[in-house]
Amino acid sequence: MDIVGLVPQFGGLIWTLLAFVIALSVIVAIHEYGHYIVGRWCGIKADVFSLGFGPVIWSGVDKHNTKWQIAALPFGGYVKFAGDANAASGKDEAAMAAVADNPEAARHTMHGAPLWARALTVAAGPAFNFAMSILIFFAVALSSGVAKDPLTVGKILPLPQGSAELMPRDEILGLGGTPIPEADPAYSALIQSFPKAPTMPYDIRRDGREMSVTGPFLRPPVVQQVMPQSAAIAAGLEKGDVITAIDGSPIYDFAELKTAVEASDGAALDLTVWRAGETLEFTMTPKAVDEPQPDGTFARSLRIGIASGLAFEAATETPGVGEALIGGVDNTWRIITGSLSGLREMIVGNISTCNLSGPVGIAQTSGAMASQGAQSFIYFIAVLSTAVGLLNLFPVPALDGGHLTFYAYEAVSGKPPSDKALRVLMTIGLTLVLCLMVFALGNDLFCP
Repeated sequence: MDIVGLVPQFGGLIWTLLAFVIALSVIVAIHEYGHYIVGRWCGIKADVFSLGFGPVIWSGVDKHNTKWQIAALPFGGYVKFAGDANAASGKDEAAMAAVADNPEAARHTMHGAPLWARALTVAAGPAFNFAMSILIFFAVALSSGVAKDPLTVGKILPLPQGSAELMPRDEILGLGGTPIPEADPAYSALIQSFPKAPTMPYDIRRDGREMSVTGPFLRPPVVQQVMPQSAAIAAGLEKGDVITAIDGSPIYDFAELKTAVEASDGAALDLTVWRAGETLEFTMTPKAVDEPQPDGTFARSLRIGIASGLAFEAATETPGVGEALIGGVDNTWRIITGSLSGLREMIVGNISTCNLSGPVGIAQTSGAMASQGAQSFIYFIAVLSTAVGLLNLFPVPALDGGHLTFYAYEAVSGKPPSDKALRVLMTIGLTLVLCLMVFALGNDLFCP
């Protein structure tokens, strides 16, 4: 066995696991802190705040007599409130019996607190996940900025054909005498109307003077991002690569690549790639993926898993705080609605259940996003945080949504479900969650 050859693979595995643990730990910590702090505000005492499960490797007790600990298995966490028997908030019969004659002490337990206090405490976990996602999207918008209007050249990307006459700070007014439309499909139609060539005519404003210059094709087949678990990442494509030919035929427009991939019928494609002055050859087989459509449905398409952009980085300006915050809310809401739509389509059989990833798939995605830079990784954490918050709101016993369902029943009926019914429902809920985890893990291992 070639031990030296295994070193890069081992290093990649360690990187993937580290990225996964960091992402999950941040999300779990925020989720559980939501439960903890809102519970404390509502007068419910927390006995234990644990990041991870299993043997405790560090612990300490704060002034509120809450034990904070880090456990050996970093794949979750919990807050154990007073009166809880376990991490799933089952009732500790002995503890509750001990405070049965002491209303003030019972008030500070999870099971003796008013309904409103319990509901707020449980709902706070998912709410904090959503809030974190909004704040991350908000911060990314403020730090990265939004494209200037009119579209202005920032940094010109390295391309094999160079930048021709286009220069930074040029304002793009049109292409070949036609103003650039503000939105698709007219925007794409204008670009596609030009011959596929290394360059195209630009109408620009430079230092206050309007002129026509030659620049690189506006949307070249340059790799701006490599998608996790894709043919491109498996083949070794990197950000900044420029695909110059498919099966020996030169291409200059990203649309040409997309058309060739969709027409491949799943057959392998030979790609010629320009990388920092060096020409490389890659072979990859497109994968069928289910993509969300504007109407909320999904369509299956062949993809190699790259995203492209313009021939230059657009110059940006800092958005207003309100604009950035609205953008954060919109992004989070789009993830929620997209996830629910995808789940619905899987249930009715319109898309493959292989779209449901388990821990292995999430870990691979964590490593892939971390390898593409801090901003990509942080953005991924925001997406995953929204997904975790949404999952916890499902009305399944043992999840936060299950507890909220019990509280809704209590609000309507005037009394909580019986302890026996709760035990049975919690067992069913834990079984369902375990089955879902096993199913998702099977997807990770056996789906193409």
